[in-house]
Amino acid sequence: MEMKTEFIELSTRGDTDIIDITERVQSIVSQEGFREGSASVFAIGSTGGITTVEYEPGLVNSDLPRLFDTLAPYGEHYAHHNTWGDDNGSSHVRASLLGCAMTVPFIDGKLLLGTWQQIVFIDFDTRPRKRRISVQLAGIKG
Repeated sequence: MEMKTEFIELSTRGDTDIIDITERVQSIVSQEGFREGSASVFAIGSTGGITTVEYEPGLVNSDLPRLFDTLAPYGEHYAHHNTWGDDNGSSHVRASLLGCAMTVPFIDGKLLLGTWQQIVFIDFDTRPRKRRISVQLAGIKG
């Protein structure tokens, strides 16, 4: 078994910016020549998350942001603000609810995703950010 770690660099808008990274993850698997194994996708930082969704406008522009606004609204007071004097307590709560990583298997060099299933990074911070996501491959090459 071989391993390889690569990174995806993103510029985000913050405020629940949802970015499809499926093709970038697939590209890493393909470029590294892995045939079978798994890709561990990890959001570096405490205000971003990783999941899969059907990346379509209603879900990413309305439904998911509305869900997170209900669960952890921006603009509310969070005890986190007292610690650092910032305004992103909701961002940390949202990210912890979603989670920062997932593992996606691949066979014949192709990610095992459903027809309407894409890997997304969600930036919950309250401002635009430069983000880094690690993609660690473990598997068989060839």
